[in-house]
Amino acid sequence: MFIWHIVRNGCLCCAFLAAVSVVGSSQTSAVAPVAVSPASPADAAIVKDFYARVSNYLDLRKKEAGSSPKPTNSAVKLAESKNEMAEKTQTARAEAKQGDIFTPEIAAYFRKRITAALAGPQGAKIRSSLRHAEPLHSMDLHVNQKYPDGLPFQSVPPTLLLNLPRLPKELEYRIVGRDLALHDIATNIIVDFIPGAVPSS
Repeated sequence: MFIWHIVRNGCLCCAFLAAVSVVGSSQTSAVAPVAVSPASPADAAIVKDFYARVSNYLDLRKKEAGSSPKPTNSAVKLAESKNEMAEKTQTARAEAKQGDIFTPEIAAYFRKRITAALAGPQGAKIRSSLRHAEPLHSMDLHVNQKYPDGLPFQSVPPTLLLNLPRLPKELEYRIVGRDLALHDIATNIIVDFIPGAVPSS
């Protein structure tokens, strides 16, 4: 099994920039989307819903656990601060389940974007790159659980990243095997994930 690290990349399509800006304005940490290709009004609504759910998660996490670990020069104290944030976040989201953020509609949109990238002109190169990144044999993802410390990961080609909605700085995408995870950097928590997001070759 392979793992890739997708750090706050991807973009939204120009046809729904206006729709997303309503949600993005409430997220001071969010970055502006970049236009790549046109999208339907239905896709615009789906991405807007995704951003709203991401914003709601960050609002909850910041309220219950804070925005970032306490500043310190001690690696031990930093780890303790991150663990404390993670525990508070996990307690606040005790009922969290797969699909809370990646609803069926949102998951279908992400799968469509990933499939489009793999079917495009750079598809063969993307798959070749992904096949060369296989640090793990197996791993089961669980919502609201921490991503294993020290687990290796690799970057993915920008041609794949550009097809995904851009994330605020607190979050990142990670692909584990064929699953796409939404990862909270400060707490190291798997916020949600899409099973089988990457189609098999």
